[in-house]
Amino acid sequence: MASASRPKPSRKTSGSHRNTLSLSRTEITIHVYDLLPPGKVSTVLWAIGSSLLHSGVVIGDREYAYGGHEHRNMTGVYWTKPKLEPPGGTFRQAMLHGFSFRPQEELDAIIHEATIEFQGTSYNLLTKNCNHFTSYLCEKLTGRSAPGWLNRAASIGVALPCVVPREWIAPPDYDTADGELLDEDFEDERASMLRHDRQRRSRAAVEDQDWDDEGHSGGSSSSGQGGPRGGPRHSASQNVPRLVNFKETDSSGRTLPSAERAPLPRHLT
Repeated sequence: MASASRPKPSRKTSGSHRNTLSLSRTEITIHVYDLLPPGKVSTVLWAIGSSLLHSGVVIGDREYAYGGHEHRNMTGVYWTKPKLEPPGGTFRQAMLHGFSFRPQEELDAIIHEATIEFQGTSYNLLTKNCNHFTSYLCEKLTGRSAPGWLNRAASIGVALPCVVPREWIAPPDYDTADGELLDEDFEDERASMLRHDRQRRSRAAVEDQDWDDEGHSGGSSSSGQGGPRGGPRHSASQNVPRLVNFKETDSSGRTLPSAERAPLPRHLT
């Protein structure tokens, strides 16, 4: 009797598994910025791997970084558009660090944990800076920390503080970094609704006051500078200048380089 032919092993399952992995694979990229002014010194230090560097972790269309500020109980983690140079910084390199195979909700949870770990008032130029944050986040996402040379200047500064040039620690004043603090991204829905309701009532009160000040005049101007009730109207999306010369120090009292200052919270800008 002829033996029954064996069924061929199905490849559908393994193929489906690979497709699932490819769909959930997320690139983790490190962007590196040189904080020294362009010139011979910065070129030499970059070549030997001893520059003063700022770094951020790119996930999707956001670049996550860490900076210091003086507001208690608020994270120093923020996001910007990738390759957006910090004040006084020059983009140097993009490095593909690895991949994360976690679903989006797990990625969000890891980033949220980082916002708690890296508070703005905990920032220290030598012991807890943006490069420590980059290494922490990369390890959480890929199992591998960032390259050690990112923080070589900080390591030298810890061992020999006098070696760190003054201009690295206290450069000319710039504005704070551009971007959005993640505390504001992770605001719960209820708080967001309450905040928007307060803003709506505040705007309504202002408009009512404007209407009263006009004496309910029916002859109010409807020129290009006013709304239907007259008077200037300002768009809610109108750009508001950020504060300048915003003096801040790290947890050891060192003046923060401008590139290492987290963005100001929206309610302060």
